[in-house]
Amino acid sequence: MLDKFGRIKLGHFPTPIEFLKNLSEDLDGPEIYIKRDDCTGLASGGNKTRKLEFLMSDVLQNNVNLVVTVGAVQSNHARQTAAACAILGIKCLIILEQRLEKAPDSYMKSGNVFLNKLFGAEILFCPKDLNVDEYAKKIIQEREKGNIKCYFIPVGGSNYIGELGYIECIREIVEYDKNKIFTHIILASGSGGTHSGSIVGKKYYDYKAKILGISVKDNKLNQENKVYNLVQSACKFISCPVPDRGDVIVFDDYVGEGYGVPTEGMKKALKIMAQREAILLDPVYSGKAFDGLLDLIRKNYFDKSDKILFIHTGGSFSLPAYEWAF
Repeated sequence: MLDKFGRIKLGHFPTPIEFLKNLSEDLDGPEIYIKRDDCTGLASGGNKTRKLEFLMSDVLQNNVNLVVTVGAVQSNHARQTAAACAILGIKCLIILEQRLEKAPDSYMKSGNVFLNKLFGAEILFCPKDLNVDEYAKKIIQEREKGNIKCYFIPVGGSNYIGELGYIECIREIVEYDKNKIFTHIILASGSGGTHSGSIVGKKYYDYKAKILGISVKDNKLNQENKVYNLVQSACKFISCPVPDRGDVIVFDDYVGEGYGVPTEGMKKALKIMAQREAILLDPVYSGKAFDGLLDLIRKNYFDKSDKILFIHTGGSFSLPAYEWAF
């Protein structure tokens, strides 16, 4: 159990698991279930809340004045970090990376960007010709010259501390799945912490379901290497045997032109989920991941007897910023 690690309460857990009856019938294939991590509560929910319960505990233990994090313009992680800081009365600086070419004003100003401001976060946009992590390091050095103690949270909250959130998520799934019905867990694989934490949790709790990551950014090899590096760091941190490299499985066919760039498959998958199950996915992570799941079902990757759990990582509040794409 993870009780020995620092954690504060920020979200509503355990999140529900629901059977997608309409879609399962439509596809005439494996049964599909959904883990509603869009319902974690903090700032209207999302997967980063799990990570932040452990990360913000570390923030409090370090007595910092300013939390600094980075993300794409419509980052769900940034929104939830800003909200966590608001609850704890800690100043938050969000450095946003511009990854879309010729982005409309709605993308740059609405959705999560607007919500970040509502939560009281300071926002800086990283110049397009600079690396966002190097830019953040420079900003932190400047702030610390003014006797401000900063705490940097990496993109997506994906490090050995943040990964604890998804080790904990697997514990919830294990407790729900007492009869071990789930054969596969499907999730979006981006910054890597959700994917890697789930793989470590599978090892830690000796759970048998196969975990499949749908990349939303990098190619298969780079994404699998990134996730496995995170797996190793988390296992070292919690003293857990390291899973096999083969346990890290990534499909990279659904990224499209790049991170945050809409695809036709994503748009179709998002509409299908909305119109058949009244559940809103997001255009960056869960929309592309669900597109991947639907495509794998159509390609007969799964057996009809399989039972699949899709982890909904949240993010629907970015949809107004993507109205132009639809």
